[in-house]
Amino acid sequence: MPEADVGVFGGSGFYSFLPDVEEIPLKTPYGAPSAPVAIGEVGGKRVAFLARHGRSHELPPAQINYRANVWAMKELGVRRIIGPNASGALKADLALGEFVVCDQFVDRTTGRADTFYEGPETTHVSAADPYCPDLRRILVDTARELGVPVRDGGTVVVIQGPRFSTRAESRWFQNAGWDVINMTAYPEGHLSRELELCYANISMVTDHDVGVPGTPPVSHHQVIEVFERNNERLRELLFAAIPKIGAQPRDVCATALEGARI
Repeated sequence: MPEADVGVFGGSGFYSFLPDVEEIPLKTPYGAPSAPVAIGEVGGKRVAFLARHGRSHELPPAQINYRANVWAMKELGVRRIIGPNASGALKADLALGEFVVCDQFVDRTTGRADTFYEGPETTHVSAADPYCPDLRRILVDTARELGVPVRDGGTVVVIQGPRFSTRAESRWFQNAGWDVINMTAYPEGHLSRELELCYANISMVTDHDVGVPGTPPVSHHQVIEVFERNNERLRELLFAAIPKIGAQPRDVCATALEGARI
């Protein structure tokens, strides 16, 4: 089976990342991934790309088989994963098209299969610092080198979907001090940590959430329109950052299971 160095989970409207790819259909102990994995090369690194919503965006956020998607990356030998997401801004000073490389998440989803460890061996993996510090540094530094507007750190609140927030919910999230909101950053990132894989989130601001004063209700059409306008900027960032990604260090990601089992 072909192996890859780096994995990329595609978000809304971002399905044509790699030229000259080989598609690999995979089965996992958790069922089939959202789509066949496309493997190609970027700057000497073999990259596995998986469209998390499926080829035709047929999978709503709560119906994505996150466990199968993350397991498929592991099967291909991937140890380091980047997950871009279309996101709403909870703060007025976040501009459309700005990138937030998050360092924290808040889970507001329900019923998603969000662990590989369902017994009989009890396993509690820490989520105190949920995103890979090394990958985050590479992404932030590279974005700044390219002149891409980026925030170093921020909290993403992940909602169940497919509905968007009410104004009351959005104001609640904003008053809590959180920065961006989306529907797919959890449990993807934490499942990666459970397998001791590195994972970094890029939240791409596509709209201002309805709790931000003076903001009209968001539509899916608006989200996709802004996201597609920024695909080239995201592509530029990833093509510049991926060649800088080295082997997995012995960090908080690689050692996540140490002391986690009872």
